[in-house]
Amino acid sequence: MTKMPVKKARPKKHLRQATYVLRLYINDTTPKSTVAVENIKRMCENHLDGRYDLEVIDICKQANLARDEQIVAVPTLIKKLPAPLQRLVGDMSDLKRVLFGLDLRVRES
Repeated sequence: MTKMPVKKARPKKHLRQATYVLRLYINDTTPKSTVAVENIKRMCENHLDGRYDLEVIDICKQANLARDEQIVAVPTLIKKLPAPLQRLVGDMSDLKRVLFGLDLRVRES
């Protein structure tokens, strides 16, 4: 009988070192979208420190991308990587909610 190698579970700390692939869908003409862009950029700089790829997509200019992702409200942030895929809707002003949604902070009781 051949022994198969067993993969060890990675500690949570290692998961936080992953590169984040984010897409923020906005409507460039709305104040809420402008605030969302500012908030998510600030959050990325403060909490991901260069470990992120953020793409901001204006649904008026790239409607096909919004359709493909089934965007029904803007602003919408999609975390593509690391898994699992997450969607957050709103102006990203609730930092605790955004960090929790991106798996960067555990929910407090």
